[in-house]
Amino acid sequence: MLFRRRKPVPLAERLRAVISPRKGRGRGLRYIALRILRLKSSPHSIAVGVAAGAASSFTPFFGLHIVMAVILASAFSGNVLAAAISTVLANPITIPVILTVSYEIGTALLGPVGGAAVTAAEIGRMIEHMNLAELWGPVLKPLLVGSIPLALAGALIFYPLAFRAAWHFQKQRRHQRV
Repeated sequence: MLFRRRKPVPLAERLRAVISPRKGRGRGLRYIALRILRLKSSPHSIAVGVAAGAASSFTPFFGLHIVMAVILASAFSGNVLAAAISTVLANPITIPVILTVSYEIGTALLGPVGGAAVTAAEIGRMIEHMNLAELWGPVLKPLLVGSIPLALAGALIFYPLAFRAAWHFQKQRRHQRV
């Protein structure tokens, strides 16, 4: 083969690279941040897009995060591409944390539903049998209610951070070009 290694990489080395990449874990995050900052738009527009993407990432609507972010960014005249890129906040590592926190916030706001808490085994059984009517009260309703304050907090945190970063980045680029 043309682009094949002479010595194949051992399985242990491939697993180590997945867990701890040679260039570091932050490299991907820096790439995403620079991709957003290089957009040709105003700092406000970029920040609104990032806030829309962050807000949609904190909702339990998996698979619809990009659609929600684009709709939110369009509604508030933000950068649509920044919104789509910033939905990367919801990834397989952060999704369990987001779900847990939004469920806990929802149960704190709504109070205990039906007295006893639902165990993970019961939730698994309801999902397996697709009993969405049974899932609504003890699981889905607190999840949706808890995701609203979490999404608002995410938008309020990420807007000023993205605005300042975009403003500084664009200011630095203007000075470099002069």
